[in-house]
Amino acid sequence: MKREHKEEMRARARNIALEIAYDGTAYCGFQRQRPPIYAVQNVLEEMLGRVFGDTIELAAAGRTDTGVHALGQVVNFFTDGRIPTERIARAVNSLLPSDIAVRRAAEVGRDFSARHSARSKSYIYRIQQGETPNPLTARYAYYERRTLDIEAMQAALGVILGRHDFSSFRASGGASMSPVRTMFEARIEKKVDAIIECRIHGDGFLYHMVRNIVGTLLHVGLGNITPEDFATILAAKSRSRASATAPACGLCLERVWYDREIWQAV
Repeated sequence: MKREHKEEMRARARNIALEIAYDGTAYCGFQRQRPPIYAVQNVLEEMLGRVFGDTIELAAAGRTDTGVHALGQVVNFFTDGRIPTERIARAVNSLLPSDIAVRRAAEVGRDFSARHSARSKSYIYRIQQGETPNPLTARYAYYERRTLDIEAMQAALGVILGRHDFSSFRASGGASMSPVRTMFEARIEKKVDAIIECRIHGDGFLYHMVRNIVGTLLHVGLGNITPEDFATILAAKSRSRASATAPACGLCLERVWYDREIWQAV
């Protein structure tokens, strides 16, 4: 957004934050695309414009890729629309397709930015195990028939805790930025219906970082490499040392954290 346009938007009366959930299967990621290609942002801005009577331009906490899902994506926008906060979710959801939903809304301070005010994010990657794939989880979990060694995978995953240079798990094509990130939580556990969940919570993530970590972690689970090998790959700071990127379908942006609870009126 051009600076003068941004200032025009910020001159509006209200700053609204939304928590959004979506199934990313049918969309070319979150970030707005030029039609006929559609992203989640295209759909949200169109429907929010109808509800608020403004041209809406969203800022988002993260730009999820094609096929990636979200449970707790956060966006914000400036508007002169007067619809009460408590009515926003129902009004917008009545217009949205079934694979996108507003979970909650809040009027926030003028300095709040869904992207720049975020302090950390958590992602979940789901893997379905078993002799046969489950069609009911195929959109939301990567299928792996072979048995995975969960203990070995957890041992490897523990290596990423703390502050590290994640160049080995950084894909080309992302924004130019420091590869150093801090991970607060990294765990893997079995859930119901033969689902394995890998949850990673950190202060920031590089392009394809979680999927590259999981892609390498799968090789630990299959016995192709050891947890010690995984640690060596991280320390190498070279993408060529890590494994292929895990498919997008298993990844979900779980939550975005801020310094204070934003889901109450200011």
